[in-house]
This record gives sequence, structure tokens and C-alpha cells, in this order.
Amino acid sequence: MTLEVSTPALLFPAISLLFLSFTNRFLHLAALIRQLHRDWLEKQDDTLMAQISNLRKRLTLIRWMQFLGAVSLFLCVSSMVAVTAELQQIAVPSFVVALLLMASSLACLMVEVWISGGALRILLKALEDRG
Repeated sequence: MTLEVSTPALLFPAISLLFLSFTNRFLHLAALIRQLHRDWLEKQDDTLMAQISNLRKRLTLIRWMQFLGAVSLFLCVSSMVAVTAELQQIAVPSFVVALLLMASSLACLMVEVWISGGALRILLKALEDRG
């Protein structure tokens, strides 16, 4: 398999959009955690602790998404440099690993999206218990 410089470059727009999405998710969770912390200091409600636990899992996943995406981007750049230097034996494996890491990052995203529904389930359960 021969790789051209334009092939790894195709991932750059996808990676930048994913990073934007990951960063927005992170910032939203950070604001939510700060609010829940304030609420916990005032009320010390068990429902808040369940939500905080859910957010902790999501935050860990988002950090992994960002890390895997960053390493994927680094390997894309490495692959492009290797193609430019006519080192196909380095370029191809670097690009393949970059694709696998990007897929892993997306898998983390899918798990995080699934877990994000957990916060709503916690609130719904709290409403049902009080009703």
C-alpha cells in the first residue's frame, strides 16, 4: 500500500470538529459540576451525589476522547512527514494506528453519550420516588 500526503490530511477536518465537540462537552460538564457542587453544599441531597458520580464517569471518558484524538492527530502528522520523506514503511503503520485511535476516541464518545442519559434517569427516578 502506498500512501500520499493527502490521505492522512483528510482526517484533519474531522479531528478539528471532534475536538470542538469534545471541548464543548467538557466545558458544559465543568459548569454543571460546579453548579452541582454548590447545590450539594446547600442541600446535601443523595440525588446530587448520584449525578456527580455520573458526571465523574463522563469526564473521564471525555479526557480519554481528547487524549486519543490528540495522539491520532500527532500520528497523522507523523504519517504525512514520513510520506514526504518517502518512508512508506513508517507512514502506513502511523496512519493505520491514527485511524484506530480515532475509532477508539469515537467509541468513547458513544459510551459517553449513552452514560449522559443516566443523569436524566437519576432525575426521573428522584421525581418518581417523591411522587
